[in-house]
Amino acid sequence: MTPVTTAPLLEVTGIHTYYGDSHVLHGVSVRVGAGEAVAILGRNGVGKTTLIRSVVGFTPPRDGTVRFEGRAIHRLPSHRIARLGIGLVPQGRRIFAPLTVAENLRLGARAAPDGGRPWTEVRVHELFPRLRERAAQGAGTLSGGEQQMLAVARALMTNARLVLLDEPSEGLAPLVVREIGRVLVRLKQEGLSILLVEQSVPLALRVAYRVYVMSKGQIVYDGTPSDLDGDEDVKRRFLGIA
Repeated sequence: MTPVTTAPLLEVTGIHTYYGDSHVLHGVSVRVGAGEAVAILGRNGVGKTTLIRSVVGFTPPRDGTVRFEGRAIHRLPSHRIARLGIGLVPQGRRIFAPLTVAENLRLGARAAPDGGRPWTEVRVHELFPRLRERAAQGAGTLSGGEQQMLAVARALMTNARLVLLDEPSEGLAPLVVREIGRVLVRLKQEGLSILLVEQSVPLALRVAYRVYVMSKGQIVYDGTPSDLDGDEDVKRRFLGIA
């Protein structure tokens, strides 16, 4: 069941985003309610990562609006957007390879909002026991799956109210993808607001309350996981699932 929300936590309305003269996003609108997990699905090159970059300020939209907790953020620099309470797990993980696991986590640490249960090293170690075992190990020596765990844990350490994940299953073995899915389901159940960009349809349907599908820089579908799972036309045309 989707959480009942009085207002969206994140509201993206009619954004148009460009790389130079290349028009990538064409009037994209999405919303994430407080305590809601939302997934963005689509094939490579349809604009999913550009949407994430538009939200966090890396590639600001030229037109349209992005609001977080009712505040317009689409003209703010990325560091100010992060401080408002938006955490990012970037595509490709982007951990600090020369630093230890513990140092990577401490770099991301910020105080929790008043009244919230904070994410600490102890708490992320409960979620990812392997990171506790490898706390003194260089982050660049971890396996791909362990690096993804570290990237998720580092984002949690920011104590953000909304976490954006850009292709967290990319390049990972199926067993590791299932583990990442388990973690995301647990975070969803704890009420963390999540915007998940994914190519893995099974992972997205497992995690999300609502699903958007993108094609050619536009939203072409908005519905529940069960609705999408039963829509063979959308899955075939836009996700390549026979």
